[in-house]
Amino acid sequence: MIGLMIEGQYGLTWDRWDRLLRAAERSGYQSVFRSDHYTEPVEEDHASLEAWVSLTYAATHTQTLEFGVLVSPITFRHPALLARMAAQVDDLSRGRLTLGMGTGWMEREHRNFGIPFPELSTRYTMLKDGLEVVTRLFLSDMPVTYQGEHFSLHEAILLPRPDRDGGPPILIGGNGKNKTLSLAAEYADEWNGVFIDAATYRDLNAHLNDLLAQRGRAPGEVTRSLMTRVIFAKDDAELQTIMSEMGQTLDELRRGGRALAGTPSMLVDQIGAYRDAGVERFMLQWLDLDDLDGIERMASDVVAHFRSN
Repeated sequence: MIGLMIEGQYGLTWDRWDRLLRAAERSGYQSVFRSDHYTEPVEEDHASLEAWVSLTYAATHTQTLEFGVLVSPITFRHPALLARMAAQVDDLSRGRLTLGMGTGWMEREHRNFGIPFPELSTRYTMLKDGLEVVTRLFLSDMPVTYQGEHFSLHEAILLPRPDRDGGPPILIGGNGKNKTLSLAAEYADEWNGVFIDAATYRDLNAHLNDLLAQRGRAPGEVTRSLMTRVIFAKDDAELQTIMSEMGQTLDELRRGGRALAGTPSMLVDQIGAYRDAGVERFMLQWLDLDDLDGIERMASDVVAHFRSN
């Protein structure tokens, strides 16, 4: 399964979002995920559609695409609100949403918009608390009472009940071998590795299997996905032009899993290596929001190969 990942803080407007969704669905991508950010970590601001409002649009303006956030910071919204939004957007789309949750990492957006940004250790306990809240609301047909360190519920019930049993799937992203993968083993329906090479992915994937076994869960209960940048060149000549403009070699671009880069045959080989390492779903970070031709060509020259194999 191959989809796109859009950085919404890089100038996403309604016109661009509509064109991207239509191009992705028309071209046969499995999904479109997007970031949940207000702005950039550096002092440069661009247009940025509010993530969950844009997902509501995706739910009603596409028919087959799966979609979601990579990921919603726990600092942005009370998890009860997040659960309500996710369940209802998932119902609106007839079951095509994935709810990504994370600790948040960008200090600047929190400072600029007056959102508290505690230490990572605190954000981690907030996330664990939030996952408890969301999971309990998704799963329980009866009112829920929960007293956490940061979030609580008192006889709360999610109504209407989610159409999907257990609510929309929960994704936890990150490469932390201990804390992140432990949360994924306990709560996630999908684990997403981020900007890592295939060998590292294979190791983390095996470790996740061990953690799942310790909790009595089968490996197949958690989908394995990867988010990394993609740099697509239609041929060798275009690849050389891109490398020259970026001032980097192909090896430098790919180092450490920072990107999949190259011509169609190169990308097919790189995606195949990650598939062998356990990746089931790819979210390819596409930074040029206006390059629809590139999206469509990559679909026909790369994505189509995996639909037929």
